[in-house]
Amino acid sequence: SDSGSDSEDSSLSDSELQEAFARGALKPGLNVVLEERPKRRNDTDGLKQCLAEFRQQLTWVERLDVTLGPVADPVSQSASTSDAVDPENDFQREMSFYRQAQAAVLEALPRLRKLQVPTRRPDDYFAEMAKSDQQMQKIRQKLKSKQEAMERSEKAKQLRAMRKYGKKVQVEILQKRQKEKKNMLNAVKKYQKGLSDKLDFLDEEQTSSQGNKKGNASQRTKKGPNAKRRYKNQKFGFGGKKKGSKWNTKESFNDVSSFQSKVAHNKGPGKGGRGGKGGKKALNKRPGKRARQKMKNRAH
Repeated sequence: SDSGSDSEDSSLSDSELQEAFARGALKPGLNVVLEERPKRRNDTDGLKQCLAEFRQQLTWVERLDVTLGPVADPVSQSASTSDAVDPENDFQREMSFYRQAQAAVLEALPRLRKLQVPTRRPDDYFAEMAKSDQQMQKIRQKLKSKQEAMERSEKAKQLRAMRKYGKKVQVEILQKRQKEKKNMLNAVKKYQKGLSDKLDFLDEEQTSSQGNKKGNASQRTKKGPNAKRRYKNQKFGFGGKKKGSKWNTKESFNDVSSFQSKVAHNKGPGKGGRGGKGGKKALNKRPGKRARQKMKNRAH
């Protein structure tokens, strides 16, 4: 059977496999013949011959080739060789490239000046742009629109932050007022129930609510009136306080020594009672309307 032949093939030795391969009994694709790799050779003469074939005998100005080692390190005062540079160290590798390029520039610039080749761009040099003015204008407009969008976004962020901060301050003020109101209501309830006999919380409430106003007023009063007000006070005098000057006090309210009942009720001498000549009618000396009308008609 096929399975038996496969098992027999798998158990064959190397010599038997070689004989089977020579007879062509093995199926293609199962074994791959490895070819021997060619040996590498450093053919220096061949390389020089190829170089001589494609080399062109041109002057140095046309070639501008400089082959030099790296310039001396200013710290160690020595030129680092290629063996001393660690290729895995990025900093050392890049610095070696930089110093080698620097050495080439120091060698090439004097030779160019000696050959009178300009190495600096003239002041009136005009280089044509790689892109057209229309394309650059589009780029400028796009950059400007992006910048404006960023500014608008930044302003919106600032406004949101300011609103958030203002809302936070407002909430804190409301909470503080509610707390003060709650404390005052609790103090009032304690006073009503007789648990406390002090009304200091009223004074504290007034001082806390008017603290800023009093502070500002004290700052203003310390400075005193201005020059115009002082001149008018000196010229016309200062009459003192007018508002509330006729208010009663506790002492004047309780003082009844100057009270006269006859004068208060129109019962004094010469004034009479209700039936006398000096009643309320006597006080009204103005004639009535009909009498005034008659007097007016007589005058006409």
